Formats: sequence, C-alpha cells, structure tokens
Amino acid sequence: MTQAHANANGFGRAWFALCVAFALHIVDEAATGFLSVYNLTVIAMRERWAWFPIPTFEFRTWLTGMIVGVVISFALTPLAVRGAQGLRPFAWFFAVLHFFNATGHTIGTIFGRTVPTVTFPRPAPGFYSSPLLFLCSIWLMVRLRQTAAKSLPKDGLK
Repeated sequence: MTQAHANANGFGRAWFALCVAFALHIVDEAATGFLSVYNLTVIAMRERWAWFPIPTFEFRTWLTGMIVGVVISFALTPLAVRGAQGLRPFAWFFAVLHFFNATGHTIGTIFGRTVPTVTFPRPAPGFYSSPLLFLCSIWLMVRLRQTAAKSLPKDGLK
C-alpha cells in the first residue's frame, strides 16, 4: 500500500494528535490537582447513589494507569495510519470519551464545582489542556467519518 493510499484510508494523524493531547491532558491533571477533585466527586456520588460504579484512585495507581493507556494508544498509531477496520470502534470510543472529558472540564470551570459539595477555584483542574483535547477528538471523529466508506470492501461485507 502506498503512503498516499494509507493516508486516504487512515485516520493516523488525527489519532496521533489525540494521543498527544491525551498525554498533555494527563500532565495538566497531575499538575493541577485533578485527582483530589475527582475522588471527592466520586465519594459524593456514591453517597447519593450507592450503586455508582466508578472507583477512587491513589495518585500512583491513577498515573500508572494513565501512562499505560497513553503508551497503548501511541502503539496503536500504525493501525490508525492504515485505517484498520478493527481499530475503528475503539477509535470512536477514544474520540467520544475525550470529547466528553474536555467538555466536563470546561463545564466544571464554568460552574466552579462538579457536584454541590465539591467546589474548587477556577479554572478546574485539567482545564488548560481541554481545548486541545476537544479539538483533537473532533478531528478524529471527522476523519473516522471521512474514511468510513473507504474502509469497507467494494461489496460492503467484511
């Protein structure tokens, strides 16, 4: 496959950009105290809804998990460049997850809280990298849509 053909069928540049934005976002969150706000929010939500399934984290565990996630995401870049059909559902999940992640940090900044009992000075922890995360997630969604028809075989089956 030629490089031009791979670029036409792939979503590698947008994928790679979102990986970079994800990595920068983790640095932003770690530097601005995101985890303390996150953990207090989870605890408050569990008090309200006992079934709430989201865990709290120690900093080291959280950071290790995020680093593993970033490394795996970067490792999948060659598949994104080729427009691998099997990566597409995960790419959609990755893009939508980060779209809502960026949106959440922005909304938190606007309101200065996550839930009524968890307030913080503005901007919200992790806000500074949110515009990049937002833009890169939209770019990946656009590329996934643009390459959708090209990723199917001529008879529409795979």
